[in-house]
Amino acid sequence: MATSTRSRRTARALVTASAALMLMIPSTAVAGPGGTHGPRDTHPRDPAITDRQVLPDDDGWASAGGGTTGGAEANEEHVYDVSTRTELVNALADTGDEPAIIRVHGTIEVNADENGDPLTCEEIAEGTGYILEEYLEAYDPETWGRDRKPDGEMEEAREAAEQKQRALVDIRIPSNTTLIGAEEGAGLTGANLTVSGVHNVIIRNLVLADTYDCFPSWDPTDGDEGAWNSEYDSVRIVDGATNIWVDHNAFTDEPMTDDKLPTYFGQTFQRHDGALDVTNGSDLVTVSWNSFSDHDKLTLVGSTDSADRGDPGKLRVTFHHNLYEGVGQRAPRARWGQVDVYNNHYVITDDQTVDYGYSLGVGHESHLWVEANAFDITGDTQPGQLLSFLRGEVIVTEGNLVNHRQVDLLAEYNANADEDEQLAEDTSWEPTLRACEHKVQHVAGVVDAWAGPEFGPAPGRLHGGC
Repeated sequence: MATSTRSRRTARALVTASAALMLMIPSTAVAGPGGTHGPRDTHPRDPAITDRQVLPDDDGWASAGGGTTGGAEANEEHVYDVSTRTELVNALADTGDEPAIIRVHGTIEVNADENGDPLTCEEIAEGTGYILEEYLEAYDPETWGRDRKPDGEMEEAREAAEQKQRALVDIRIPSNTTLIGAEEGAGLTGANLTVSGVHNVIIRNLVLADTYDCFPSWDPTDGDEGAWNSEYDSVRIVDGATNIWVDHNAFTDEPMTDDKLPTYFGQTFQRHDGALDVTNGSDLVTVSWNSFSDHDKLTLVGSTDSADRGDPGKLRVTFHHNLYEGVGQRAPRARWGQVDVYNNHYVITDDQTVDYGYSLGVGHESHLWVEANAFDITGDTQPGQLLSFLRGEVIVTEGNLVNHRQVDLLAEYNANADEDEQLAEDTSWEPTLRACEHKVQHVAGVVDAWAGPEFGPAPGRLHGGC
């Protein structure tokens, strides 16, 4: 099986190293309107990862509709260097939808006070009345039962604490913005980056780690045994946002992966939700060269089977050259949109931090085109399990490799699926916006080498020829 050392390096080592890198930022920088103007790159940058890089022509759905340029045209007054949550929020508020570049230095902990000092969940909850032990006592199924959701004083206290945390972690990105890591290991911990109803945004070169909910809600009616449900995604593209490019980032639940979470009422105290979701009528999105590791419910494209969220005719998303390692499900799960999934590398093992369910979810009215991806699997996972029927009807799967062998994923799925869950070949569309394509035999090596944040000079032609 092909190893994925690139993901291990970006999703683990960079998270650890980034705290130390904060010490490299000069303390004498002159304050600007939204952060600091002064500190510049402390590490040589890959030529392709530049502040003013725009999405190339024909590079996925985000290159349609006039293309995606982010803050490439920003003047010097709208170039910000930030190293704390307060500086980041101030910079975003200062842009006024003018083209802006926001360069992140070090690790920004968003569950933090105005000075950037991290806050514990207990500190965030102060003044709300929420105490976990009392919440558990109040809604223990042995006394509360399993036929109604929590209500009353302690649930109200949990909701109040949740709102306090939301005010910290929900970071909203305006139109015409590039948010980019400025040095090796730069990123955000605990952030819920929200791209809502805006246009022309680029998110690049960041370690996006452990987006966590301090105050998960208990729902005893969720399934046969009840479940803990959490809020927040590392990146949320919602409410009709268009022309969004998410590129060369590392998404991870480190350091608090699901296998380290406690269990209450027999269920994991789940503090993670999604990693990257595209929902509610958003459109024209390219997700490229990212590493995703150690996360369960990864990516939704479309959040509901209902048409009242504005999804029909929208949710056109491209996923290419991403590394999925140790992911449980939803890579992606699609509804409604035309979703192009090509040249990605999936690594599925029997010792993941989350149990494996499936990779590609075929949801209501979805149109997934899955081509020239490489799957490396060990343990009991079979090729027919890579797809999941989720009330969809059609899909295209062409030229994909499983353990270095070409496999017809659709045929493998149908051979093992019930009669009422069979999938047909989609003949309704065909992707055309593919500026960078590799032969499937090269995908694993190229993606492992280049997915995730990149620094240092590129040897020869970048990305194996793209």
